[in-house]
Amino acid sequence: MTHDHDLVLRPTPAQTAAALAPPAGRTGGDLVVETLRGLGATTVFGLPGQHALPLFDALRRSRLRYVGLRVENNAGFAADGYGRITGEAAPLFLSTGPGALTALPALQESAAASAPVLAISSQVPVDGLGGHRRGHLHELRDQQASFRDVVKSVHIARTQSQIPSVIAEAWESALSAPHGPVWVEIPQDVLAAETSVPVVVAPDGIPHELPPRPELTAVAAHLLSTAARPVIVAGGGVVRSDASKKLRQLAERLDAPVVTTFGGKGAFPWHHPLSLQSWLEDRHLTDFLEEADVLLVVGSGLGELSTNYRTFAPRGRIVQIDADLGKLEANYPALGIHADARLALTALLETVEEARADDGAAAAVRDVLDRIRQRIDGQGLRLEQDVLAAVREALPATAPSFWDMTILTYWAWSAFDAGRPNTMHSAQGAGGLGYAFPAALGAAVADPDSPVLAVSGDGGALYSVAELATARQHDLPVTWLIVDDGGYGILREYAGEAYGEPFGTELSRPDFVALAESFGVPGTRTTPESLATDLAAALKAPGPSVVVLPARLRMFGATHTQAT
Repeated sequence: MTHDHDLVLRPTPAQTAAALAPPAGRTGGDLVVETLRGLGATTVFGLPGQHALPLFDALRRSRLRYVGLRVENNAGFAADGYGRITGEAAPLFLSTGPGALTALPALQESAAASAPVLAISSQVPVDGLGGHRRGHLHELRDQQASFRDVVKSVHIARTQSQIPSVIAEAWESALSAPHGPVWVEIPQDVLAAETSVPVVVAPDGIPHELPPRPELTAVAAHLLSTAARPVIVAGGGVVRSDASKKLRQLAERLDAPVVTTFGGKGAFPWHHPLSLQSWLEDRHLTDFLEEADVLLVVGSGLGELSTNYRTFAPRGRIVQIDADLGKLEANYPALGIHADARLALTALLETVEEARADDGAAAAVRDVLDRIRQRIDGQGLRLEQDVLAAVREALPATAPSFWDMTILTYWAWSAFDAGRPNTMHSAQGAGGLGYAFPAALGAAVADPDSPVLAVSGDGGALYSVAELATARQHDLPVTWLIVDDGGYGILREYAGEAYGEPFGTELSRPDFVALAESFGVPGTRTTPESLATDLAAALKAPGPSVVVLPARLRMFGATHTQAT
C-alpha cells in the first residue's frame, strides 16, 4: 500500500537541466527571495542595514514589492497589520544588532495577538559566531537569544543550502495555529556569497491543521447541551480562524449569550439578540458571566483584560478552546481543548443538542446591557460617547481600523461596534505605544483600494510621526486621527487614581496639522461637533491624511460604585 508521504515527485528532464546549471551571479540573498516567492509572498517590509545589504540587493532584483519604513519597530508593526488583514505571513527584513533589537516590541505585539510575521535578520559573519567575539559592528553575544522569549519559533541558517528549508519551516510555523511571529537568522557572508544552489522552486511550507480530540468535544457538547445558563466568550481565535458564522450557529442553537473579547471584536453581530457586545470591563457583565453554569471560551486565554483585571470568579464549569497550548487552563481550571477554533466549533455543531426556544436568554442580555448603559449615562460622559459615535459614523462599514493605547481605544474596546470580523485591531496584546499608524500602513499595503483608519493619542503619535514620510512615499490611503490631550492620557488617569497626582504624563508636542503638512500630508484640526464630517471627508480623499482632535477625554467607571 502506498501512502501520500511515500510519494516522491521526480524532476522532469528540463528541471534537472536547470538545476545542474543555475544562473550565474546569484547569492544567498537570492535564495531567500526565491524561497519567499515560491511560498507565495508578494510584499516585504523592513529597513536596510550594513549586514543585510546582500538581502536587500537580492530584493532589488526580485519581483517582490518592498515597503520600507523609517524605524524597525514600525516596520514590524506594518508587517503585523498586513498579516492580520491578509492572514498571510508578512516577511520583515532586518539588520543585525540594533536594527533587529529595535523590532522587539512589535514582535511581542504580534506574538500576543497571534499575527503571522516572518522576520528575517542578518547576523555577523560566520567567523564571529559560536562564542567568538571578533569585534564586528553590531555584534551581540547571542542575538537569537534576544528573540527566543518573544517569537513563536527561531530558525537558523548557517549555510546557503539550509536557507530554503529553514525559511519554509519558519513560514509553516508562522501560519500554523496559533499564528505568530517567527525569527530567521542568516550570517552576512552566507547572504553575500555567490551560490551554486539551484533556483528554489515550490518549497513546501503548508501549515498543519489542529483538529480537536473527539472525546473532548463529546464531553463539551454534553455539558453545553445540558446547561441551564450557557454563555460564550469569543476571542481573537474566532476571527483568525474565520469561524464567526460557526460561532453564530452554535450560539443560536444553544440559545447562549455571547460576549466578544477586545481581540475578538466583530466575531459576533453587535446587535444580535444574544450579543453581550464587549463590556468586559463592566462589573454587571462580569457578574453575568460568573452566573453561567457552563462558560464556553473560544480562542481566548482569559487574560487580564478579558477577566475584568482578574476579578472574574466563575462558579460554573469552563470549556476552553484554544490553539495555543500554553493558554489552556493558564488562568482558570477548565475542560481544555487544544484546537483551531473553526474546527472545534464545527465538531460541536455536529453533536450539540438544540435548546428549547424561548426569550429567556435574550431578555437576560437586554437586562445586562440596559444596566450597563444606565451606569455609563449617569457618569456625565456624553463627550466621549459622541466622539466614538462620530468615528463609527465616518468609518465605512468594511474599512479596517487600528487603535493605539489611548483613552478612546479603551472606550472602543467596550463600546465600539466593529461591524465585521477582522476590521478592528489594537495593541491590546502587548500594550505598547505607537502601534496604530504603522500597522494601518501595513493594512493599506494589503488592500490599497480600501481606506484605513488609525487612532492615536498625542503621546502614542510621537512614536510614529516618521512614518508620515512612508505614507506619503507610497501614497497609502490611511487617515490618522490624533486625539490631542497634551499627555499620556490613560497613564494620567491611572496615576491620579493610584497616587493622587500624576507625574511624567504631561507632554510638550508639535502642531500635528503643520507637521503633517510638512510631509506633504493634508491635515485638519477638528472639533467633537465636526469630527464625523471631517473624518469622513479625510477617509474619502485619496492618499494619507491627518485629523487632529484637541480633546481631553475621560474613562468610564465600570464598578458597582457609581462614579462621581
